[in-house]
Amino acid sequence: MPPYVVKDKCDGCKGKEEPLCEQICIGDLMTLDTETGKAYCRSLRDCWDCMSCTKLCPKGAIEQRIPYQLGYHGAKLIPMMGTDSITWTCVDINGKVERFTYRTRNKK
Repeated sequence: MPPYVVKDKCDGCKGKEEPLCEQICIGDLMTLDTETGKAYCRSLRDCWDCMSCTKLCPKGAIEQRIPYQLGYHGAKLIPMMGTDSITWTCVDINGKVERFTYRTRNKK
């Protein structure tokens, strides 16, 4: 599923010439709305679901919605990047929350 931008959280990466989600998007799909200054995906059907924008957003404003077939309406998958790990928060349709943490860097 393509990214969902929480407009109340997105600040368009103020102070940057180009927002981080736009810089990282492999398909060149993320951009800013010139009127609102908020990020959005310009072609939802072309999104590769790589979640790079979701993981990189410093405000946590980009969420990944789980497809209806997997989680029904309202289910979410939210990443929290750490220095050497990522924690995924899964919220199901009943509001049940589960967290999973994985290392992203090998320790020497």
